[in-house]
Amino acid sequence: MATSIVDPPVLLERRNQRFLALAVICLAELLVVLDNTIVNVALPSIGVELATGVSGLQWVVDAYTLTFAGLLLAFGNLGDRYGRRKVMAIGLIGVAVMSVGGALSDSMGAVITARAAMGVFAAAVFPATLALIINIFTDRSERALAIAAWTAMAGFAIAIGPISGGWLLEHFSWHSVFWINVPVALVALIATVLWVPESRSAEVGKLDLPGIALSIAGITLLVWSIIEAPRYGWLSATTLTAGTLGVALLAGFIAWELRTPAPILDMRLFRNRRFSMPALSIAVGYFSMFGFLFLITQYFQGVREYTPLEFGIASLPFAFSVAIGAPVATLLAQRWGTTPVIVFGLLLTGLGLYLGGQVTVDSGYVTDVLPSMVSMALGLAIVQGPATESIMSSLPLNEAGAGSAVNDTTREIGGTLGVAVLGSIVASYYTTRVAPLLDRVPSALMNEDQKSLVKASPLSVLEIRKRELPAFLESQRENLITAMKTAALQGSHAASLVAAGAVVVCALIVAVFLPWGAQSGESVLLGWRRSAAPQDNPAD
Repeated sequence: MATSIVDPPVLLERRNQRFLALAVICLAELLVVLDNTIVNVALPSIGVELATGVSGLQWVVDAYTLTFAGLLLAFGNLGDRYGRRKVMAIGLIGVAVMSVGGALSDSMGAVITARAAMGVFAAAVFPATLALIINIFTDRSERALAIAAWTAMAGFAIAIGPISGGWLLEHFSWHSVFWINVPVALVALIATVLWVPESRSAEVGKLDLPGIALSIAGITLLVWSIIEAPRYGWLSATTLTAGTLGVALLAGFIAWELRTPAPILDMRLFRNRRFSMPALSIAVGYFSMFGFLFLITQYFQGVREYTPLEFGIASLPFAFSVAIGAPVATLLAQRWGTTPVIVFGLLLTGLGLYLGGQVTVDSGYVTDVLPSMVSMALGLAIVQGPATESIMSSLPLNEAGAGSAVNDTTREIGGTLGVAVLGSIVASYYTTRVAPLLDRVPSALMNEDQKSLVKASPLSVLEIRKRELPAFLESQRENLITAMKTAALQGSHAASLVAAGAVVVCALIVAVFLPWGAQSGESVLLGWRRSAAPQDNPAD
């Protein structure tokens, strides 16, 4: 097996700095993941100031998701080839510059363009974070703990997005959700240059441009079809055409990768169940988590009528549970093996989703809502750490960036599907039950534009509540608000059961197909790959 030659003083310095490097990497990860969620809280303010509709606001979020998901695999490979620290640093610079562009935007088109560009550079940062961890921490136990920290940070960043955005909007304008990225990105960039060692693949073949093009086009079209399915309809010609074309391009990508001598992604990895089964677990886990966060946002702000900051505070137990669950899962996996821990985490996630489907308008926060959030968050954290460690341990170091990109892409597609599918279920229930009531609402209470807004989202409850109305219309408003909340809850109950079912089915598949026992007994394929693959060539 090829090995790297590094001077002893350099090795000693790296040992002393590896946990400092981990902190820097987690800061970069925090920037990317938080930016993917914090903007959601600012959407109402952006909509009012820039006079845009629901479609425009959706694209503020979706433009980032689309470019981010589509470019992960390409940037993962480029990091392997040209240097992961270098690619991550370029990404941090780009995120900072594009955040300034977003903060200075005075039109919806400019905001969407800035968000799309931020997604491009975020895709350069994210795969490099995990790939660098794999190369910095060569000891198996330390690597598992480092991955647990990386996993906890990802879940924590997603969960604290609402409270961060809520606090900023309490004190500043919506531009602040862009400005906040700039100092964080600059600090992460400087710290990266100072303390994060460079790493790249020791041997690379010809750059696989056809593979990169096919992966970007296929993933982008598939994610776009998922994002837009609730708008156009899941069985509409637009959705089916885009989705089919995306799948066809990905099939072409797979066929090409199996033939080319220097693929950006070695498709033989998926024959290894210690790679493919955890990847499935992560996709389903993020399907449930993003869907759950969507549902809980509707519940807290639409049903319980919390402000963004109050919602953020109420969701803090979710963040803390993720932070606690990840290291605990790592210790459990080291003792009991990866498979039982992942299966347990999936079942715990399913329990949290089921409990969330039982809440009502009058449910107590401590007795009903909190157990659901904690169970869901703990389950997700328990799945993510061991699953990610299993995926990355199944890879030669030469392919750490590409493997990290696969891990990240499954998360993104799973999360996008979670919001699209579960959101579509909620929207179907809500619109079907609320639309007939709105048709009977007098124009003195609500004009046609306002009715369209109410039909689109139960979050409009707060806007209806703010309006000053004559006394004789108060009872009609309260009846409408009650109907809106009831319809939203009915949709959430159905969506929660769908998500819980998906998680339980995934747990059964993993229990059957993922090998039990400690992961030290790798598969024959993995042993062959490790002995055949050259190791990384760390640079200064």
